[in-house]
This record gives sequence, structure tokens and C-alpha cells, in this order.
Amino acid sequence: MSDRIKARIQSLQEVLHEKALDAALIYDRENLIYFAGVDDLEGGVLCVPAEGEPELFCLAWDAKHMRETCGIDQVTAYPFPQENQSMKAAQWLKSLNIETPKVGFTRYFISLKDYQCLEAAFPDLVVGDIAIACYQIRSVKCAEEIELIRKASKILEIGMEAAVSFVKPGVMETEVLAEAEYAMRKAGSQGASFRMQVLRHDRQMLMHPYAGAYTIENNEPVLIHLGSSVNGYVAKMCRTVFLGEVPAETRNIYSILREAQKVAVDAVRPGAICGEIYDAVYQYIDSMGFGKLWMDHIGYGVGIRQSEFYPIIARDSKVPLEENMIIDLLLPTIYKPSIGGPRITDTILVTADGAQFLTNYSRQDIIKNF
Repeated sequence: MSDRIKARIQSLQEVLHEKALDAALIYDRENLIYFAGVDDLEGGVLCVPAEGEPELFCLAWDAKHMRETCGIDQVTAYPFPQENQSMKAAQWLKSLNIETPKVGFTRYFISLKDYQCLEAAFPDLVVGDIAIACYQIRSVKCAEEIELIRKASKILEIGMEAAVSFVKPGVMETEVLAEAEYAMRKAGSQGASFRMQVLRHDRQMLMHPYAGAYTIENNEPVLIHLGSSVNGYVAKMCRTVFLGEVPAETRNIYSILREAQKVAVDAVRPGAICGEIYDAVYQYIDSMGFGKLWMDHIGYGVGIRQSEFYPIIARDSKVPLEENMIIDLLLPTIYKPSIGGPRITDTILVTADGAQFLTNYSRQDIIKNF
């Protein structure tokens, strides 16, 4: 086992001890990337005991590849459909000789079928949640992780330029995104970890929209929110393009958001409390008359996922930033009907000296006249 994977497994085992859990079963791609060092495993599970060595179960067809590429020493193959990953996980749990095992799961990423297999083997199975703990372990990046996210960020600049160059009245949101995604794929992106956004103005205040078959018109702002990935690690960036004559108040909102991002970035440093960063931004937004139209979250961790749930830059958060965390700032828009919608977001590294932008694309108004 590599030293890096060994340290990560030990950190997870410390969490298991703290939560009085006997083992963790890792099914999701995000944590398999992190704890097993593999980004192309489907139908597998990493079994980590509170004491002892982990074991990775995978499809028989993938076993040779997994043994050659993953960071886990013990890789066990199984034949499908005779067996599945959770049948193997149940057998592994039985080998621990614990009558009623207490098992940690990342709560977002276990299927009902997998859980049913485990429950059939252990009707009194005790379940614990290790999701946030895994995000916390993943939050401080090593040099290799930072370099991968830096590469993904550079690719984003190429994608953003392609989108900005192409966007114009009469094209669909999906057409703009296609140009951006093609450019990023050519530059080495392995895809985004979220449904990317190209949004005309009337769709920009939805919570989780994505590019659709909607025609962009002249004299409106167009939001472009892109993501890219390299070997499982991601970056994200959002800009707003103003086509033609856009209402002055909408342009002003983008200027306010740009200044709010600067307030946030200026406050970033190791030891800075996430809630205090939020407060500084909120005070500025409120001073501009938009406090009641502002969200309680303005940024998240960035890593294997585009929005990781540790740290979260949010109202009342007591979490301190640490050197080599990577975050995104600034997430929301100002939610004023018919006027709000523009956004600006960047991927940012926390360094000993403060914030370092990993995504570098003009943050000034981008105006295209037709």
C-alpha cells in the first residue's frame, strides 16, 4: 500500500474509532478515488476495518487492472451475476466475527439493493454516517491533488473562452455548452462532475438548472457555469456575459457580486473562520441594499466533487480554513425577480499567504454587441 493511501486509510480508521464503528464500506466513486486510489471502478466496494488492513472487492474482469493501478494491497475478484459487491461485503463482515456489526456508510452513495443484501446477512446491522467525516479528511489537499485541480482549472479557461466566443442571440443554451465542452475535452478534461449551466436570464434564479433547449435572445445576461476534471479531481468557474443592452440594475448586480467576491477572497487565509468570511460578505451585500435577497451559503470545498460539504463558507459556520484547502467563491446571485441572476464563481487555493485563484479568466464585465 502506498504511503499516501495508507495515511488516508488510517485517518478513516481514526473516524471509525471515534464513532465506535467496526468498519466502513465505501461504494461511491468519490471516496474510492480518495481511499483506494482508483477512479474507474464500477461494481466495487472498499471494506475498511477499524483495525487491520482494507480489502477491495471488484468484478473479476477488472481485477488485473485494479491490482496494477489501485493503492490497496488486497484486491479480491468476484464473478457476476453469481455474486455482487454487497454479497462479498457481507461475507467480509462475517469474517470479522462480530455478531452485530456497526458499519459506517457515506450516506449519499449506497443503493437500496446493496443495503438489502447487507441487511439480509445482518438483520440487526447498525448503521453510522461517515459522509461529512470523509469530506473533512479530503479537505486538505496534497501537492498531487492541487496540481490536478490546477490542470482542471486551466482547462476551464479554454472552455470559458470557447463559450464566450460562441454565445450570441438565436443559439440554444445547449449549443453554447457543446462548444465549451468540446474545447475542454480536447484540452484534456474527463468531464464535469455536475450538470453544467448555460442559462438565459429568465432561468438564472432557479436553484439547480442546467443548459437546455432554450433559445438565447439579445439584450440579456447569459450565465455560463462550467466544470472540468482531471483524474477524478475537478474545478469550476462561472461568468456572466452581457449581450447587447442589458438593464443597468442587472449590470450593477454583477458589479456588486464581483466586489463581494473580492471581499471574500481578501478574507481567505489559514485560520480564517468560514462564518466570519460570510459575515464580511453579507455586511457588504446588506450595505448595498440586498441583504434580504442573499443566501446563507456562498462557497464550498472543491476536490473530487465540485461542491464538497467541508468546508462550507456559510452563515454561523465555525469551521476554520486550513492551508491547502481548495474552495469556490462566490456561489449565489442576488435573488431579485426580473433583475437578479448574474453570478461569478472561481476555484481558489488557500495558501499560507492568503487566497490564490486557480481559475483565471476576466472577472470584468464581458459585453458582446450584435
